[in-house]
This record gives sequence, C-alpha cells and structure tokens, in this order.
Amino acid sequence: MRRLVSRNFFSIIVLTVGVLCSLMYETMIVLEDKDSVIKRVPTTHKVVALTIDDGPHYKTSPELLKVLREKQAKVTFFVLGVNVKEHPEIVAQEVADGHEIACHAYSHQLLNSMPLAAVTAEVDRAQAAIVAAGAPAPTLFRPPGGVYNDKIVAMLRERGYRTVLWSVDTGDWRRPSVEHVIKTTMDNVKPGSIVLMHDGQYPLPTPQAIGIIIDKLRDQGYQLVTVSELLQYYEEIN
Repeated sequence: MRRLVSRNFFSIIVLTVGVLCSLMYETMIVLEDKDSVIKRVPTTHKVVALTIDDGPHYKTSPELLKVLREKQAKVTFFVLGVNVKEHPEIVAQEVADGHEIACHAYSHQLLNSMPLAAVTAEVDRAQAAIVAAGAPAPTLFRPPGGVYNDKIVAMLRERGYRTVLWSVDTGDWRRPSVEHVIKTTMDNVKPGSIVLMHDGQYPLPTPQAIGIIIDKLRDQGYQLVTVSELLQYYEEIN
C-alpha cells in the first residue's frame, strides 16, 4: 500500500513539473514573439498605426504633414538615412509635429543580400543621420522591402531595435488611384493593424488618400497611434 502511494505521489510530482515546464515554455514563446518581428499587435482595442516609409521627400512629405496636422493625427515615419541627410529640416518638422521617427536603414538595399557587417553599417549610419537631424535615437527598424533574416533581427535587437513590418499594404508605391489606396486599407484593417504607406517618391496618391482614411477609421471607432504606442496594447489573445 505504501509503495502504491509513493508511486502515485511520485507520478503526481512528475506530472506537475511537466505541466509547469510546458507553461514556462509557452510563456517564453509568447515573449520571444513580442520581441521578434512584429507585423501587427493582437488586441481587442480599436487602435491602428499608420506608418510611412522611404522619406523624407521634399514634395510628398510636406503634403503629408499638412494633412496630418489638419487631422491632428500622429504617424510613424520609417525614414531612409540618405534622404534624412538631404532633408534634415523635414525630419525636424516631423518631430516638432509629434510624429515618431523610426529607422529604415541608410539606403534602400535588400539587407539579406549583404554581409552582416555591411548591414550593421547601414543601420548605424542611418541612426547617426536621424539623430543629427534632431530626432531621438530610433528604437524601431523596418528592413527595406520587408526582407530580413535571423542574424539581422538578432543584430538589431542587440542595438536596441525592434523589427517592425506591417499587416496592411496599401500598395501606394505602385501609384494606383486614391480610391484604390483607401479601399485596400479599409478592407483589410482590424484592431492592432500596422498600415504601410510611402512618401519617398513623387507623385504618390498617399497625401490625398491619407486624410480620407483617417476620417473613415475614426468613423469606425478607431484611434490612431504611433507604432510605439500600439505596442503598449499587446494582449495575449487565445
């Protein structure tokens, strides 16, 4: 009888330890997912982050800033260091208007085709240009073309960056109609979405489309936030 009780007790301990280890492992996976490549934030709150890549551009960026100022909306600009160096005054204005400045590398090369040392140099050079323009040191990074690998993500993490992609691609860089950009956004947006737009080219439909998108999102009860603000809404949704 004592042997049976001992065996049962031992089995219970083993089972309990196994369950606890499993729970710890699942928790580690959740935490790793939060800190790896972010495409959207799982949340029940109606929050959306509009992001704008490739700028600043001497024509498109001021047009966008004018609309955003009128709508009192804040976005995250993923800027290219080479363009920041040419137009630091635009980045300074983006900062003054309360927008978030994030890093999109120095040039628009596909990073996974480069040696890691060259990628690191791209990141560091871009950060230097951003800081020299008067923006805070960025903590968010979006690889050009959305192309990356594990080594790049690890290097970015070591430098204090979180890698951010997107969940809604407006396709504005293809220069479709304003109506197409609006429809693509509204058809695909959901709580926690990260929306991809651009300002590093001209002409683009984005300045005309973004104001209407903002109005439509707000009409549906959405709150517009920066990416860093959006990350604060991260929830574990089963």
